[in-house]
Amino acid sequence: MPMIRTTCHCGAVSIAIPRAPEAVTNCNCSICRRYGALWAYFNSTEVDIQAAPGVTDEYAWGEKSLAFVRCSHCGCVTHWRPLEGRTSPRMGVNVRNFEPEQIGPVRIRLLDGAVTEQYVGELGVGQSDA
Repeated sequence: MPMIRTTCHCGAVSIAIPRAPEAVTNCNCSICRRYGALWAYFNSTEVDIQAAPGVTDEYAWGEKSLAFVRCSHCGCVTHWRPLEGRTSPRMGVNVRNFEPEQIGPVRIRLLDGAVTEQYVGELGVGQSDA
């Protein structure tokens, strides 16, 4: 099956996912709301991220269990990855880097990452650029 491919704004970071997600997460934690990301979750072995050495920067905060990765040229946040000690193979890909027609209509789940770490609702089916 062909991968769905995109890049950051300047093209320095290439991202490929195996399929369009059925749902994405809009998290309101202090970092995600600032990034404005919509996260699609995949097993890290399913995602192909390509970038030349030194093209990406990483930021980890709080418990330092996740590293948020961005292009050091254009600043686009591309994905997050688990840091050492985290046992889950899951990673998050920011679907806002993809063209809306690549992702199609998708359910947007609302995560209260700021307080409860629980899903608190959905926006229903909408375009990924909502």
